[in-house]
Amino acid sequence: MVDPFGRRIDYLRVSVTDRCNLRCIYCLPLEGIHLMPRDDILSYEHICAIVQAGVELGITRVRITGGEPLVRKGLPRLLEMLSGIGGIEDISLTTNGTLLKNCARELKRAGLNRVNVSLDSLKADRFRRITRFGELEDVRQGIEEAKGAGLHPVKINTVVMKGINDDEVWDFASLTHKEGWHVRFIELMPFTDAAGFVAESEVRQHIEQMSSLKPCACVLGNGPARYYRLSEAKGTIGFVSPLTDPHFCSTCNRLRLTAMGKLRPCLMADDEIDLKGVLHSTEEIKRSILKAISQKPERHPSLPLKRNMVQIGG
Repeated sequence: MVDPFGRRIDYLRVSVTDRCNLRCIYCLPLEGIHLMPRDDILSYEHICAIVQAGVELGITRVRITGGEPLVRKGLPRLLEMLSGIGGIEDISLTTNGTLLKNCARELKRAGLNRVNVSLDSLKADRFRRITRFGELEDVRQGIEEAKGAGLHPVKINTVVMKGINDDEVWDFASLTHKEGWHVRFIELMPFTDAAGFVAESEVRQHIEQMSSLKPCACVLGNGPARYYRLSEAKGTIGFVSPLTDPHFCSTCNRLRLTAMGKLRPCLMADDEIDLKGVLHSTEEIKRSILKAISQKPERHPSLPLKRNMVQIGG
């Protein structure tokens, strides 16, 4: 599958829920949002039908997202179903990590290959303020359990925010040396004004005041991060810069399926194609997928989204 701008589309991000057990300041208001009725959320069988159609067209990699995907009951069953679809080369998951310590090994057995953990502070009190409900130690234990389970590589996603956690950039970067972490610094997306924006150039400057960055080969993954390494570090440092990297969209290879069955050609564009009405027919699903690809924009717009990030799937 190739879009109008010559980009090969082989990656599908699948949101399984709009619910989350945290209320991160840049993602959700304290009171939460209006949640979709559970009956409106795609069943695991419907998700697999869509993924199967996508695989027949050329999708080879699938990432499970939320909300927080680990709050959805029976998630290992979905992973088992997906791992049974011939043609899928990689199944990954993005999580806030708070529940990971209790299920990492079960997820691995069910067919999960690797995991990304969102972590925005290494200080327990600050982590609690950012997430409103989270305990840092739960996430640290989850990361270690994921490593022990063989979910490799475990990547750490850190959204850098002005005046909130930008003083921890070097703390995160140094863990690529001390603990072999793979840390990815992500520019704050314009979903909220609860936190200040920090450009990639500022993050790099923080790091390069302490040590030099050397470009390195891409760590296993499907995203647009550009990777570097500190001298003699086992881990890597990645930059995901959707707002300041002029080439960010040039290699975009993905579609996004929301938990409500909407297929989005672009994260930052509000165009969606409803797949619920065509779930009875694999051929109709395929036609809808191809239509979404034909509507994929060359670049993401900069306008605010109508949906909250938790309703789209990260």
